[in-house]
Amino acid sequence: LSCVTFPLPILFSQQSGLYEYKIFGGLADCPPKLCADVYLDLDFRKQWDQYVKELYEKTYDGEKVIYWEVKYPFPLSNRDYVYIRECREMDVDGRKIWVVLAQSVSVPQCPERPGIIRVKSYKQSLAIESDGKTGSKVYMYYFDNPGGMIPSWLVNWAAKSGVPTFLKDMQKACGKYSK
Repeated sequence: LSCVTFPLPILFSQQSGLYEYKIFGGLADCPPKLCADVYLDLDFRKQWDQYVKELYEKTYDGEKVIYWEVKYPFPLSNRDYVYIRECREMDVDGRKIWVVLAQSVSVPQCPERPGIIRVKSYKQSLAIESDGKTGSKVYMYYFDNPGGMIPSWLVNWAAKSGVPTFLKDMQKACGKYSK
């Protein structure tokens, strides 16, 4: 497993403390279709992602919407996300690439909950392709505004440890996944 995380404070003023992240990584022995299946399977994610408190998909007005509550360390409040996502399998010059796009939405049927901070600005793009062997190359762009006061130690942890740990957990999950 290899992973490089780049916090990109470029688009936001330094006072905001917000970052965009670009992640380049590799998942050995996890073919791209398997990676995409594991990433998209919400029920399975509850089994392997230790930060999931609640995660489900519902249809509102004909649109599939995902609700995701994330556990934050004490004394911080948990965060929740309401978002839509789309996955496409693409052929780019003979290369198969799985692309997942996700973006926060506001849905009246899914109101904010007391004691949980709603992340209203969330965007993610994920691309997965073969590494030419038995694994995958992964590229992810990620931005959210977690709201509230997030201490710098937590932002630093997410950039240095959280993302690589997530990829390691996902790699382990790929080994256990069968559908």
